[in-house]
Amino acid sequence: MERIESSANARIKEWAKLLQKKERDRTGRFLAEGDHLIQEAMKEGLVEVLISDHAEDYEFEPKILVPEHTVRKLSSSVSGAHSVAVCRQKQSVPEKTDRILILDGVQDPGNLGTLIRTAVSFRYDAVVCSMETVDLYNDKVIRSTQGSLFHIPVLRADLAEYTASLQKDGVCVIATTLEDAVPLKELPRPDRFAVILGNEGNGVGRHLQDAADVRVRIEMSGFESLNVAVAGGILMYELGAKAE
Repeated sequence: MERIESSANARIKEWAKLLQKKERDRTGRFLAEGDHLIQEAMKEGLVEVLISDHAEDYEFEPKILVPEHTVRKLSSSVSGAHSVAVCRQKQSVPEKTDRILILDGVQDPGNLGTLIRTAVSFRYDAVVCSMETVDLYNDKVIRSTQGSLFHIPVLRADLAEYTASLQKDGVCVIATTLEDAVPLKELPRPDRFAVILGNEGNGVGRHLQDAADVRVRIEMSGFESLNVAVAGGILMYELGAKAE
């Protein structure tokens, strides 16, 4: 097992740069910290190097033993994790497009993570994000997905082009909006569908609403709208359950 004693080591410095989005984008790598996330990344074969201050942690090679302060240098949280893994970003294309979650400009990392986790739980085929959606490998996104990010295709795309291609393939595109929308209880349940959720403040872009096959709203009283992650959970369950 290799040991690195100094946080000034060149490789440690390079890995620490992965705490920055521009370096993650440049290298196609990210850092996962803590036992659960590392184990989930290992299941998908995404871990390239394991850095730990505990020699007995994980049967994995290559593994590098470092002092505790070096793990802290690579950590983005105060969780007290003893291990950090250098992982490659998952590059994948959906095998099926029967159930797709589309996110237009979601900005809160917790919302994005929760939506990805929910999509995995309800057996959606993929999550497709607009270019304006928050960074997928933001540490807060990764933590809030609880590792589900590693188990579903999650990609970025031009949503106008992507939804048009789905429609050509016979997929019903459903946009969430409060305007000129059918109540969820009246929404037809197509066999193949893509549901679009929008930005926390502005909702789904008008051009996507106009191009959608159906517009839907969740019936409620007291408030006009719900948190996007809550609304997404309701819609994914209702559409998914009825499409079984």
